[in-house]
Amino acid sequence: MFKTRLLSGIVLVIVLVLTVGFGGNLLFAFLAAISLIGMTELYKVVDVQGRALGFTGYLAAVLYYGLLWGGGTEYVTMLAILFLVLLMAVYVFTFPAYRAEQVMTVFFGFFYVAVMLSYVYQTRMLADGRVVVWLIFLSSWGCDTCAYCVGMLIGKHKMAPKLSPKKSVEGGIGGIAGAALLGVVFALAMNRWGGAGASPLQYAVICAAGGAISQVGDLAASAIKRNHEIKDYGKLIPGHGGILDRFDSVIFTAPVIYYLAALLAGNI
Repeated sequence: MFKTRLLSGIVLVIVLVLTVGFGGNLLFAFLAAISLIGMTELYKVVDVQGRALGFTGYLAAVLYYGLLWGGGTEYVTMLAILFLVLLMAVYVFTFPAYRAEQVMTVFFGFFYVAVMLSYVYQTRMLADGRVVVWLIFLSSWGCDTCAYCVGMLIGKHKMAPKLSPKKSVEGGIGGIAGAALLGVVFALAMNRWGGAGASPLQYAVICAAGGAISQVGDLAASAIKRNHEIKDYGKLIPGHGGILDRFDSVIFTAPVIYYLAALLAGNI
């Protein structure tokens, strides 16, 4: 299992380097695809995959990415309202085919997966996006690694004992501190070899905030799985599970990095 996990992890990193590095159409298509796959994984959990309610969620995701592609993000609120109305129409005119919690999960899944993952693309499209976008993965996966190491060494107090017994408060703090340090190192490296002109302090703040939020994302995904008594969302990535298993923290981190980067750059 370790070998499988390592090899699939290497392939995933290569795919990310290529898609995020090139950005533009390639990254947009990649995120749109994994958003639909992630929604499929979530919809299977609540038994709406391949049914009218699930197709409504996919339609909303496709329309959302269409708005994003065409620069019509000001219409996202209108889309969300129309999506909810359509969901409720399917719910009432097919009653009692679906339960209320299934309807709410379809609506939630659209934002949780499609909208929040799209912020990787939106971050990449910022003026300094070619550099800042890597903070999403640095703070989420970097925090996870640092939290694991610190937790193994000095972890004593459980963070969420019923949800994730192995996670500790000390590990969580270590993860945030580690993410901040990685942000500083990354800024210095990009300034030296990439001519970026990044602020180490700003990158530390961004990565620390991203690291903190990434832990919420990780635990949130675990909570959903515990509620539905499943181990993984899927099997797409051998050794890692599905898209939601591997990108659970990235989903939460991407919007935070986008807005913090835009705010600190004076674009908000």
